[in-house]
This record gives sequence, C-alpha cells and structure tokens, in this order.
Amino acid sequence: MTAPSSGRPPRHKRDREATRAALLAAARVHFGREGYAGANVRGIAQDVGVDASLVFRYFGSKRKLFEEASAEDAQEAGAVLAGPPGQLPYRLLEMILREERPESVGDHPFIAMLRSAGDETIRGQLHDQVCDTYIAGLRALVDGPDADLRAELFSAWLLGISVVRTVVRSEVLAAATLPEVAPYFDQVAAALLGGGGSADDRRGGPDR
Repeated sequence: MTAPSSGRPPRHKRDREATRAALLAAARVHFGREGYAGANVRGIAQDVGVDASLVFRYFGSKRKLFEEASAEDAQEAGAVLAGPPGQLPYRLLEMILREERPESVGDHPFIAMLRSAGDETIRGQLHDQVCDTYIAGLRALVDGPDADLRAELFSAWLLGISVVRTVVRSEVLAAATLPEVAPYFDQVAAALLGGGGSADDRRGGPDR
C-alpha cells in the first residue's frame, strides 16, 4: 500500500533549494562588500559549507550568480516606480534611508553594482537602471526648463546620500532617520524638480 503524500517536495529538492538560497545570500554579502571582481566563488561556497562546484552546478557561472543575487534590486525598483508618480522622489528617499540591512544579508544590491562598476557589463546594467529607470521617472516630474539636467542632479544627490551612508559610513548621515532628513529633502526636491503640491502630498500623507 502506498503511503499518502504529504504534499511537500522531496527532501533532496528541499535541500537543493535551501542550499541555493544560502549561496545567494552569501553571494550578496560578498558582492556587496568586495564587488564583482573581488568576490570569489570559493569564498562564497565556504560560507555555506559546500564545495565551489555546487555554485557552477546551480548557477552556471559567477556572472549568472551575480545577476541573480542582484535581481532583488530590480524587483525593488519596480515596486518603487509602481506608486503615484508625484511621490517617486520620496519613495526613493525611503528606499535609501530604510532600516539598516542585517550584516548577514549584506549591503543593498545596488551598492554591489556600484562596487562592481569596473566591469563593463555591470556598468552598462548600472547605467540602464539609473538612467532608464530612476532618472526617466524623475524627468517626467520636472516643472520647468532643463528637465534632463535637473533630474540628473537630483539623482546624483540621492546616489551621494546612498554612498555616504553605506560605503563611506559617515557618522552623522549613516545614523540620520527619515524624519530628520525629510525637511531638507523637501527643499531640494522643490528647488530641482519644482512642481506644486505640499510636502505631505509628495510624501503620500502627513503621517509618512
């Protein structure tokens, strides 16, 4: 008589999925800390307690591992862009100033891309994400002349905040909270992007 199925996948499949997830988590830490060129497959595998050959078995190559480890950033970009257009600048600020990520999951995938920008392919991906995604969304909000320049200036300011917080780790800005930064952010957003509406409108409500 055949035993009833539990509805769960076979154990070997669960183990494979768990190992694959652990390798991705370790890869995010290494790529975020060392960049694409500095990180090595052996070190990633050692963190998980497996042989480096499993990385190639599960992902095919170091580059494909990097691409999958960085996919979280693309998903987050989609979520940020999905909201009301007028609130995009504030959502970008929220993304940058959100709670510090646990050390076990590494820096934000975008930082891994910045640290890997010496690689031509990754630099192209970074360019596309910044210019075709974030800057394009901000450009549409500019009220007045020089829309391209103003959108890029605003993007550069946000990128600078991200780098100083997560790479330089300056004492004051790294510890600053969203309520502390928001009033100054509103002034810069108004100067560079223009547009009407109150700060509460741009944030999506008075409680945000």
